[in-house]
Amino acid sequence: MSRTAVWPLLAVFLWGCGGSGSSGDAERPAPPPVSVTPPPPPPPPDPTNVNIDNPTLTVAHNEPIAPGGTMTLVWNDEFGGDRLDPEQWFFETGDGSQYSLAGWGNDELQWYLPDSALLENGLLTVTARRESQSGYGYTSARLHTRSRFAFRYGRVEARIRLPGGQGLWPAFWLLPQEDTYGTWAASGEIDIMEARNLGGTGGNIVLGTLHYGGESPDNVFTGNEYVVPGSATGEFHLYALEWDPNEIRWYVDDVLYAMQNFWHTASADYPAPFDQPFYILLNVAVGGRFPGAPSPDTVFPVTMEVDYVRVYTGGD
Repeated sequence: MSRTAVWPLLAVFLWGCGGSGSSGDAERPAPPPVSVTPPPPPPPPDPTNVNIDNPTLTVAHNEPIAPGGTMTLVWNDEFGGDRLDPEQWFFETGDGSQYSLAGWGNDELQWYLPDSALLENGLLTVTARRESQSGYGYTSARLHTRSRFAFRYGRVEARIRLPGGQGLWPAFWLLPQEDTYGTWAASGEIDIMEARNLGGTGGNIVLGTLHYGGESPDNVFTGNEYVVPGSATGEFHLYALEWDPNEIRWYVDDVLYAMQNFWHTASADYPAPFDQPFYILLNVAVGGRFPGAPSPDTVFPVTMEVDYVRVYTGGD
């Protein structure tokens, strides 16, 4: 057979076998869909700050601090470890509703999270963020030494760099270990340092205040304010309180700026209520009646940095 006669037969053979490719592929059944199960999401990280149920309370009954006299360290946290010690600090969660104080009694706008307080580079950092949590638009941290460490008289101090911005309310303060003379503020409150709206309407001002008198709403307060040299938000400053049986004094960088020697409570004689042990608190509140709400220009996140907290007794 000639070569020209072979080609037509070969073409017929290929067409009959589906050699063109298109019609043969169309007749094949589609492969079954492949079911792929996505991997489970990773578990949330273990919390850094965990409270304990059975802390040991240490109470320091200190001697007053004489001007220029000897001081002896009785308690401190230098924040040099990997994590905060739950034997020394309790980490609040929430909005205060667990104490029947929604908004922490001040219409505050933050939800406290334990891990908003961390140790970083030898500092305690307390960070406020604009983020949603449990129906609130902001988060922050509040930690304290209640049922762990309390003291009466002596000196307490902390070296702190404060956050600034409208609606921010950082504080370093004291509350009574026991409500000996009644609920707030009959048993007293001592604000070593608080500030509001630093860098804006609050300027560079910190305040030192006593709350006392009767139970709310029959409470009163008295205090003073101080313009911090330099910058309260850009620099660290030393905020301190010296507490005697009949006098309380406030300092910034060891400059005395306020003194009080009169207070009262409805249920006992002077020097009550400031004759009982108090514990230490550190927090950054957001909003509330004192500073007002943040503005759209308030920058978040913001952080209060604490270098150390120390408590001293006087005497030899």
